[in-house]
Amino acid sequence: MNLKFGVVVFPGSNCDHDAYYSLRKVLNYDVEFLWHKDTDLKQSSVILLPGGFSYGDYLRTGAIARFSPIMNSVISFANKGGIVIGICNGFQILLEAGLLPGVMIRNNSLKFACKDVYLKTENRETIFSAEISEATKALKIPIAHGEGNYFADIELLKELEANRQILFRYSDEDGNVNDENNPNGSQLNIAGIVNKNGNVMGMMPHPERACDPTLGRTDGQQIFRSIANYILN
Repeated sequence: MNLKFGVVVFPGSNCDHDAYYSLRKVLNYDVEFLWHKDTDLKQSSVILLPGGFSYGDYLRTGAIARFSPIMNSVISFANKGGIVIGICNGFQILLEAGLLPGVMIRNNSLKFACKDVYLKTENRETIFSAEISEATKALKIPIAHGEGNYFADIELLKELEANRQILFRYSDEDGNVNDENNPNGSQLNIAGIVNKNGNVMGMMPHPERACDPTLGRTDGQQIFRSIANYILN
């Protein structure tokens, strides 16, 4: 299978070019923008829903974007096993579309959070995490969100843990998960999850902003390299 990332552009997306830059200019992968009103995924092998404020975050974050014409194609693609990653607002859109379980609510501080955080990788046996080194205690990746507080009922949380669907948790730099290092109040310190089939992933932190050595952080590369190696190998 050929490796090609399709980056969806919604009105209000503001991390689409960040994703394109990291994937094309830094990692040298084939990338194409996909306009929200189109339905053609242009033979992409991976679909990326970027961060931003799609449709101004009216109603709820991701609630309107979920009904964009291209989302019917993305949902069909995912249901057939296609690889989809949603970052920040993209994660919120995946929740609204029902491709991932749970919801997002306001940060418990009721303030926008923008800073570097550490992520403990809970499952290294996924499409999105297989290349994350065992020696890496925690990934250092930035967040930028006002509604990143992941919420689910107790039964769903138990199911996520039992199925190893919790991919990343907020932690300290040594991988210790605790309330002190939870930037938004997210239940179980959840920063990223996968669906039951393991082909759809959503995460609030921005790996595309942690790829360029010029910026002094490259941990995000490990996530994209995991996806690339899965497809190419």
